[in-house]
Parts: sequence; structure tokens; C-alpha cells
Amino acid sequence: MHFNAYGGNGAALAAALVNATDFSPAAVRALLSEHRLLRTDVDAEQAGELRDWAGRLAPVFGERDQDLQIKLINELLDVSSSKPYVSAHDGREPHLHFFSVDADIVSRAKDTTAGGLAVAMSFAGGNRLGRCDREGCAIVYVDTSRNGRRRFCSLACANRVNVAAHRSRRLAR
Repeated sequence: MHFNAYGGNGAALAAALVNATDFSPAAVRALLSEHRLLRTDVDAEQAGELRDWAGRLAPVFGERDQDLQIKLINELLDVSSSKPYVSAHDGREPHLHFFSVDADIVSRAKDTTAGGLAVAMSFAGGNRLGRCDREGCAIVYVDTSRNGRRRFCSLACANRVNVAAHRSRRLAR
């Protein structure tokens, strides 16, 4: 499933920020560049702001109460200065922008992630914003699977759970 219509790089960037463990300026620059933000130079203070923002993004993923999930996303939108508009710059197809191109990188990242989560929630439902079901794993993801039934962050976590269940059933016999 092509997920651009459901949050695109904004939702994916939100998940990447939540999953990040290194918030050094170099690591944050690389993460922002990987998710196609432009002018990604950040200093230590800005990297810290994005670490704090990631903490605010985290509760949205895996929240099973839709009303609470919507409330959390609306709170993110209230903090951001997001004002969506359509753009077709640099030879790209028309797409939504959630930020002013003149804004600083922290504002643009906040606007992009809040807007991306709002679009994902509105067009695909909150169940597409998942948290790994393996006990002890805190990885979050945007479910881009065809049927929207993803439960794990990776095949490795799914295999661990399935092998443990298999062994448990064998021992119970």
C-alpha cells in the first residue's frame, strides 16, 4: 500500500523520531534528511527540542482509545503552527506541506509530524499508528501493509513471539 495519502513522510518521521536513540546534532540531521526535510542543520539545543517533541509524539502510537488518540494529535497540532497548503515545487507531484518554508528546522519538523499524524488518523484510522506487540519492545511504526493488520515492528519480533508461543504450546502437551 502506498501510504503517502495517509501521512506520508510526516507520519514516518514521527515514528523515526520516537524510535531514535541518538539525538546528537549529526544523528538528527541525518534522520531529518532521510525523511526529506530540507535545510536540516541543527545545533545541540534544537536536537534537544526534537528529543522532547519525540516524547510528545510517542503516546499517539499504539493508543487503542480513538478519542484519546485524536485528543493527543489535536494537542500536537495546537503546539505546531501547521497551516497545510499544496505545493508542486522542484518538479515534484502536488503534495501537502504543513509548514512555512521560511520556518526554522524544529518548527518544520513539528509541523510535518503533527500534520502527518493528523492525515494518517483521518484517512487510515489510528490503528495504522502502531507499537510493537512483543513484550519489552518499544518500537513504533506506521503500518503500510495492505490489510492494516501489522502487530510487530519487524519480522524478528514477530518470530520471537511466534517461537515462544509454539514452545509454550509444546510444553503444555
